[in-house]
Amino acid sequence: MSPQTENVPTLPTRGGGAIPQLGFGVFQVPPRDTEAVVAQALETGYRHIDTAAAYRNEAGVGEAVRAGGLDRGEVYITTKCWNDDQGFQSARRALEASLERLETDYVDLYLIHWPVPAHDLYVETWKAFIEARDEGLARTIGVSNFQSPHLRRLIKETGETPAVNQIELHPLLQQRALRAEHDELGIVTEAWSPLAQGEVLGEPAIVEIAERHGRTPGQIVIRWHLQLGNVVFPKSVTPSRIAENFDVFDFELEDSEMEAIDALDRGERIGPDPDTFIRP
Repeated sequence: MSPQTENVPTLPTRGGGAIPQLGFGVFQVPPRDTEAVVAQALETGYRHIDTAAAYRNEAGVGEAVRAGGLDRGEVYITTKCWNDDQGFQSARRALEASLERLETDYVDLYLIHWPVPAHDLYVETWKAFIEARDEGLARTIGVSNFQSPHLRRLIKETGETPAVNQIELHPLLQQRALRAEHDELGIVTEAWSPLAQGEVLGEPAIVEIAERHGRTPGQIVIRWHLQLGNVVFPKSVTPSRIAENFDVFDFELEDSEMEAIDALDRGERIGPDPDTFIRP
């Protein structure tokens, strides 16, 4: 294990597992480029790769992990069940298909990608996830883009609390109430679109903090996520940016700097509304 890798903290998850707090996301990475991009991330020191069936690049993730010469247990792989595959039997088949594309016997974390309340299948899907976890096909199970009522219904109807909820979360959309509920329920918060697709990088408060630390605005926002306790997935296909996003463990933000970023919350989404989203 490289010294860089050793710098990445882990967060405990339900069932006794642990999740690396800084991961590498491959959303919108073209399938033909995925193996090379993930190989670069692994060489940099990332050991947590976040993909999804809907991204159509699971195969490239699996190829990069195998080609990297790392033991399977050294790389934490997350993938997700797409909306059209919800339902007990469909979700089971979807996981098996993901495992085939990744060419692995298990995933470290399997997520319901969106709740899709209009289909009303997420409880049945969750039951399939519980079975898959009990059979060892997924070490840990969780959800993505779930709102409080969706979480509460899962718990009430199955008795099983998701280990993780991956949500849109960045300085413009900080989701404080949902994060507090995660803390209450013992759910790890993961942040997707952590830089708001770059929209926060020109914010004067963030630029000023970056100049003070001799860092980039992106590094400041990633550091903010880490100090909040979020799992965070910066994404890039550029080697220098991949390395830059990983270089965030040798400085800390002061309380006043965290508060300055906290003050940027405007409740603004970049992505869809989880209560209504079905497909692009």
